[in-house]
Amino acid sequence: MLLMVSMPSWASAAGELNLTTSLAGFTALSLFFIAYLLVIGEEFIHLRKSKPVLVAAGIIWLIIGWVYTQHGIPTHAEEAFNENLLEYAQLLLFLLVAMTYINAMEERGVFDSLRVWMTSKGLSLRSLFWVTGILAFAISSFANNLTTAMLMCAIVLKVAPTDNKFINIACINIVIASNAGGVFSPFGDITTLMIWQAGLVKFEQFFVLFIPSLVNFLIPALIMSFFISNEKSEPILDEEFIIKRGAKRIIFLFVLTIATAVMCHSFVNMPPVLGMMMGLGYLKFLGFYLRRSLPRSLNKKRTLAEINNDEKALKRLGNIVPFDIFDKIARAEWDTLLFFYGVVMCVGGLGFMGYLSLVSELLYSNWSPTYANIAVGVLSAIVDNIPVVFAVLTMNPAMDLQQWLLVTMTAGVGGSLLSVGSASGVALMGQTKGKYSFIGHLKWSWVIALGYAASIYVHFLING
Repeated sequence: MLLMVSMPSWASAAGELNLTTSLAGFTALSLFFIAYLLVIGEEFIHLRKSKPVLVAAGIIWLIIGWVYTQHGIPTHAEEAFNENLLEYAQLLLFLLVAMTYINAMEERGVFDSLRVWMTSKGLSLRSLFWVTGILAFAISSFANNLTTAMLMCAIVLKVAPTDNKFINIACINIVIASNAGGVFSPFGDITTLMIWQAGLVKFEQFFVLFIPSLVNFLIPALIMSFFISNEKSEPILDEEFIIKRGAKRIIFLFVLTIATAVMCHSFVNMPPVLGMMMGLGYLKFLGFYLRRSLPRSLNKKRTLAEINNDEKALKRLGNIVPFDIFDKIARAEWDTLLFFYGVVMCVGGLGFMGYLSLVSELLYSNWSPTYANIAVGVLSAIVDNIPVVFAVLTMNPAMDLQQWLLVTMTAGVGGSLLSVGSASGVALMGQTKGKYSFIGHLKWSWVIALGYAASIYVHFLING
């Protein structure tokens, strides 16, 4: 009964309890705050970010269930939990399919072929800075920004492994580009996907953010490029690489899967996850074909290698592993997906208690939507943009299309202001082993802020 100190009042319209002034509410809020401090400190304490939010989500909903049971209305809490769970399940399956395709393309060598091609060109450091940034911007529009950033960072580390100054500034550029590139496509970031699936912005309407997000990338990139040497790097020619069978077909099926998801949502008003799960079926059929046809393909290649006395090819053919679709599913970023569950359920629980109504009143009633959405972007540099956007969606403030596009952009690119503001920044700090750091990123935050402000101005100029 301790959780019911400061008895909550009834929210008469929905038949829900307002727990914002109760001990139950304060306890839940404190749990979420502590869990998120542990998430922010992931780089330093090496505790996976999913762990604290999973525990916090469980305790928050147990508190809600206990309070509602004491009031004799346990079904209200159960229904609210199921609604949040359904929201998460749709996004989970959508992201799982997208990650499976990305893993399949990575295993077939699509991304490695790009890396080998770039390192063999002997680009100058300034050219490498621009090429990795532009590719990060482009690829993150359909692949998640974490995968994109790590691929580009691997190229930077391969070409200039000892130039710490260049590695730091190139990684900053990659983080900015990958975050900006994910803004103008529903497939570019989890938050854009959430807004699309909520039906607040149509698929084709996201593309009006292309120029503002490009400005967000180009302004800091242009300023930082003047501080980079234009000397040539040595081409790396000793790395052998061959794209595996089925790579092009997987790319085609990924495009077909995206098209199926869009058509499901746009033409028959079904959730996009229906099309994505169909797309997983496409990939499973291709995987079946690749496995069944592998012996025949290997025999042909062995015969050719024997005719040419190619010992390397014969050795490589002896180490080929059959395509396994379930291995690609298993290699999805489960920590991110489980973190997403914890966040959705935590924020959903706090919203059910009444806290999001208070925040909505503070931001969207006392401020204009423009200032509120700009603040959301700045907040996403400190707190991951997933809970921030999910909170905004749960609050569902009255905004027009222009403002929903604004919060889509600010939440996506705002994380670039700090190295810990996005998954790509955190990942690159670990990948570079300290050559790209929080302080190194902070030195250029003023440049990133210029790009952030300019992208907002351009959005209103073009889409106002």
